[in-house]
Amino acid sequence: MVATAASIHLLETETQALLDWAEQVHQSDATLFHKAQTLATRLGAHYRADGLTEIGFWIPELGADMVQPKNIYLEVFTPQEAIAPVQSRQTVRFRRDTVELEKQGEYFWGVLAGMQAGTRDRMGSFYWLRYLDVNSDDVEVVGDCLAYSLPYGVYAPAELYDMSGLERDRADLDYFALGDADDQGVIQVHPPSNILQLHVNTASPNGYLSGLTAVYQGIAAKLKAQQPLTTAEQNFVGYDAVQLLPIEPTVEYLGKHHLGHGFFTLQDDDMADVDHDTETVDRDPGTVKISLKKPNTQNWGYDIVIFGSSATNPSVLETLRPDELVEFIATLHNFPTGPIQVIFDIVYGHADNQAIDLLNGRFMKGPNMYGQDVNHQNPTVRAILLEMQRRKNNTGVDGIRVDGAQDFKFFNPLSGEVEYDDVYLSAMAEVLQTVGNSQRRLFSIFEDGRPWPAENWEEVSTYRDIVEFKPDAFQWGPLIFAHNTPSLRQFWDRKWRRVTEQMHQGECWITGCGNHDTLRRGTQVDPSLDINWNLGDGLPQVLNSAYDNPAIALMTYGFSPGLPMDFINCTMHAPWGFLRNTDDRYGVKVVAEEAVGFLDWQIIPETFDWPELFPRLKAMGFTKLGELRQFMQSLYDAIEETDYDLDAVAHRCQTLADQATTPLPAMEVATLKTLAKTFMEDAHDICNVWLQQENLNPDRVAYNLALRRFRRAHPWLRQNLSTLDRFNRIHTDAQTVFYGLRSSPAEAGSRVQVAMVAHMGGDPLTVTLADWLQLDGDDSWRVAVRSPGVALENSQAALSAFELADSQAVLLERLETVPDR
Repeated sequence: MVATAASIHLLETETQALLDWAEQVHQSDATLFHKAQTLATRLGAHYRADGLTEIGFWIPELGADMVQPKNIYLEVFTPQEAIAPVQSRQTVRFRRDTVELEKQGEYFWGVLAGMQAGTRDRMGSFYWLRYLDVNSDDVEVVGDCLAYSLPYGVYAPAELYDMSGLERDRADLDYFALGDADDQGVIQVHPPSNILQLHVNTASPNGYLSGLTAVYQGIAAKLKAQQPLTTAEQNFVGYDAVQLLPIEPTVEYLGKHHLGHGFFTLQDDDMADVDHDTETVDRDPGTVKISLKKPNTQNWGYDIVIFGSSATNPSVLETLRPDELVEFIATLHNFPTGPIQVIFDIVYGHADNQAIDLLNGRFMKGPNMYGQDVNHQNPTVRAILLEMQRRKNNTGVDGIRVDGAQDFKFFNPLSGEVEYDDVYLSAMAEVLQTVGNSQRRLFSIFEDGRPWPAENWEEVSTYRDIVEFKPDAFQWGPLIFAHNTPSLRQFWDRKWRRVTEQMHQGECWITGCGNHDTLRRGTQVDPSLDINWNLGDGLPQVLNSAYDNPAIALMTYGFSPGLPMDFINCTMHAPWGFLRNTDDRYGVKVVAEEAVGFLDWQIIPETFDWPELFPRLKAMGFTKLGELRQFMQSLYDAIEETDYDLDAVAHRCQTLADQATTPLPAMEVATLKTLAKTFMEDAHDICNVWLQQENLNPDRVAYNLALRRFRRAHPWLRQNLSTLDRFNRIHTDAQTVFYGLRSSPAEAGSRVQVAMVAHMGGDPLTVTLADWLQLDGDDSWRVAVRSPGVALENSQAALSAFELADSQAVLLERLETVPDR
């Protein structure tokens, strides 16, 4: 290590002012939680306008003064040469400085001079806190769980970033002042009329937010120039909002970073050493070389670690700059046909087991089916979680969707029962956003299926527990929840009770059919069940038609109350599944459970044979789809029979490998783990929606767009059906048909009636809608939207009787102008 003069140092006067402020908070009469909330606003690293940096850490494990102050220090790495964020690998010289912070109870504070703030064009100083563990003599790391920027992941030091400069330069600052403010000056963000759900890595042509930004910028340019959109581009327009699957940091590769998995790796000679004679960590300042690897983790978004949830997952950032997210949001806010809102899908109800290594022990309560329960009842943890959310809100988002709200539970010693933490859920909806001089309260969506996972939960859940105490919020409704399997024959007939609930009380529900959960659930259906083969000639066609279904779409957009949502992988007919390439422990088991359905329901031989697809699996020897399916089924069976004894599983798989027509590698445990990672990465690649752009049906895409435009033109459809509206069905063993009639409320300004008929499954049927609904026998009814393949004219004779086949639907409209009064 080359010695250099230390340039980063603690400012005593400024630090004392920060300590005095914190002490005033501690001595106030506020509750423990409200004290923690105030303190949390200054935790992490904040680059100030005067060029100084405030640092704050909460480290309760060091609160007992067991470690000498000299062995607790901030370690700062400042790049001495330019870093190329888009480069996959590089070795960069950094100056390493160490600074002792001031301890105050369980907190450590400091105001530092000399740290470099990151910007769009340069990387800033990287930092973490280190201390000597008196029990193990190891030099431990405490990362900043409230970081604004984690360009090299959760196991690397955080980056100091100039967030004020980022906000000052954003292109949509004026947008945040729009809307009516309450008495406190807070603007309430109103909900959209519909939502498009996107997984960044698979919805973007280049796999990053920058690619999605380019898509919308390209669409915007075409709309301004009145140029036609491509079929694929049409699937991205007609929405008032986009909802991103979680973009918080997720699980990373386990194992020692020097094995090559680490994204920020010091050389062995530069690792912190302990001088056992003086019991002091050797931490002389100087120059070090660090190997940087661009993060390339793949995940569907929900395997989060809580740590760093205030930042953006670097694997969705081509530039590794927070500016990339802000530019995406600003592009949508400034869209030429009107602002498109952005919704964050946030996960705070559970954490992957990796969180144990990243957060102090007070953050977790214990294991659950996902990994760990989060300890929302600890006042400081509760405050930090809300602060994480506040910082993420301040990137400029318009709404939040809370994942798994039924997981926010705690044991109440007063009642002796496990209860839902509705107070915390309500607080999440009340976290205010501050951008520029504007404060906004975002609209909120909750996924809450309580009493899930209790037996029979899908039948007894009301899906209304949140909106009963927070009526301005939305919940996921019963038609869009994860148990949705419309590929089965007579599915919609069996769902009739829930469908009628949607019509009469669904105005506060997110509705639709296809989303990230339901499409994956569709691949888990046993093909031996009673499949609705009217939907397609093979399983992939059936799946695509089930989740991008003309009849369901027309009922959702043209008639049903609520807030419709589509998933881009459904409308693009792209594969989808549980994606995670970082699981060394359970990866083989997860792939065995996912691969069989993924391959059966979404992959055909012609697709598998494309030279560009499944290259890693083919390199391992899996060159034929049939043999890959057989191997994955055998892998699944072996895991079930051996209770996940990987040595025994490998032995059984070797027998199958010996029978393959193409040579396969020796089936050892390491081979199975490589296979699991390989499958996930090949599956991730084929899930990119842009691979399907040449295969789309233009008529189907245009039909879906027409429905979205109809919904936006008739906002009153969000309301529940009135007592005068009608909704009914025809159901026999041969077919299921839904039909109904709605009238606009008086306050809509004009009297509009819509009549709907949707063939939800079965044999063709002659529709006599005028008789079923007692429609007036005049020529005032017109076809508003009809599904592809339906030949129907706007004449009374034609509308009196027409035939619909499975999945076909028709929407009629009657308009009368209300006379002036």
